[in-house]
Amino acid sequence: MIERHWVDLLRTSISIREGRVSSVTLLRRLGNHSHKNRLYRAFRELGRVIRTITLLRFLSEPGLREQITAITNKAEAFHGYAEWLMIGGKLIGHNDPDHQERVVKFNELMANCAIYSTALDITDVANQLAAEGYPVERDDLATITPYIQHTIRRMGDLVLNLAPPEQAPMTRLDLEPRVLFGPRA
Repeated sequence: MIERHWVDLLRTSISIREGRVSSVTLLRRLGNHSHKNRLYRAFRELGRVIRTITLLRFLSEPGLREQITAITNKAEAFHGYAEWLMIGGKLIGHNDPDHQERVVKFNELMANCAIYSTALDITDVANQLAAEGYPVERDDLATITPYIQHTIRRMGDLVLNLAPPEQAPMTRLDLEPRVLFGPRA
């Protein structure tokens, strides 16, 4: 089936890439009421082939498994952190999709701001250690997470200061190679 409709599959893909057909329009046409549509069935079979190949690669390549696991763990850690920051818990009080979207976006913005602030603090500490002559090991930096919870007061006084900072935050890890990679023990 894929071979028979290969030209149609390519034509559809090129139309999406060139912007002649939006992916939303195509998905609407190929929705759940189009099981008799030949293009729908060809795309479904192609998807099954790609899924099978990916699963076989996942099973046979340890490096791919490690990469997927690491990425999944990072995403789950972020979602767990954002959920912890969510004021009011998991409840999104309205059935209005626009309101729900705003709540989710605000929560992710809040999580990203907290992560950015923590990353700046970590950068400052690493730069201070390096300035004092202490070696900062790569392995030590790799274990530091920006998802620190004990420094954040979720229900405390939140002060929004819109004035620009007196100086730009230090976002660069300013370490010399000899300081960054101290002698191995």
